[in-house]
Order: sequence, then C-alpha cells, then structure tokens
Amino acid sequence: MDLTINSSLVIPSKELKWRFSKSSGPGGQGVNTTDSRVELVFDIKRSSVFGPFHKKRLLVRLENRCVNGCLNVVASENRSQYQNRQLAIARLAELLREGLKPPPKARKVTKPTRASQKRRVTAKKHRGALKQARQSKPSTCE
Repeated sequence: MDLTINSSLVIPSKELKWRFSKSSGPGGQGVNTTDSRVELVFDIKRSSVFGPFHKKRLLVRLENRCVNGCLNVVASENRSQYQNRQLAIARLAELLREGLKPPPKARKVTKPTRASQKRRVTAKKHRGALKQARQSKPSTCE
C-alpha cells in the first residue's frame, strides 16, 4: 500500500519497512501471542521520492526522530495489528508533511511605538502606587 503525503508526493510501499512484535498494551491473554505492535521504518537518505533539498530539510527538521537517516514510527495502542498499521501510516504521513513545510518567515524587528512605551510606563507607575499604598507606615506621633 503506497503512502500519500500530498497530491504530488506518494511514497511507494517498497520504500517502507515493517516490523512486528508483541505489544505491551491492551489485549488480555492475546497480548502474549499476537504480534500487534507495529514499527514502520522509512529511510529518508535512500528514498527515491525526495530530491536532495527535501531530504536535507527532512533530516534537519526530524533529526531527533531519525536514526542513521531512518525515520521510525511505532504504534501499539490498539489490540489489532491492522489498526496499528493504519495508525503508523497516518503518523508517518503527518511527520513527513510537517517536516516538508517551509520554515516560518523571520520576524521583522521593530521598535515599540511611543504610545505602547507610554502605556507600559503608566501601568508600571500605577502598579507601584498600589504597592506603595499597601505598605503600612509607622506613625511618628504618639
């Protein structure tokens, strides 16, 4: 089953590697006998779908999730292997979509306006006056 990232990107199933093992999650007595845990491995470095620019962007943006250029996704929440496979595919697609997004535009540095500076100082003075009024001052006349 091919993995569709967006309308122009489809990862062929031959580039996806599946591993199955026994899950530690829910399942009752069947948890010890069925391989319901799913691990989906996608090798970004060897992928024929992405060009060098996209590969580099993915490796940089997903570097904390990659091991030797391979992106690992694990799913073991459900009792059935099929549901965990669907979950792993959805997670991988979402990770790749997020990794391929261009970085946000850099914020243009601006000076605060005079009005905002004045509001800030006024608020600070008001706060200081409140605190000053709360202080109990000992009286000098007795």
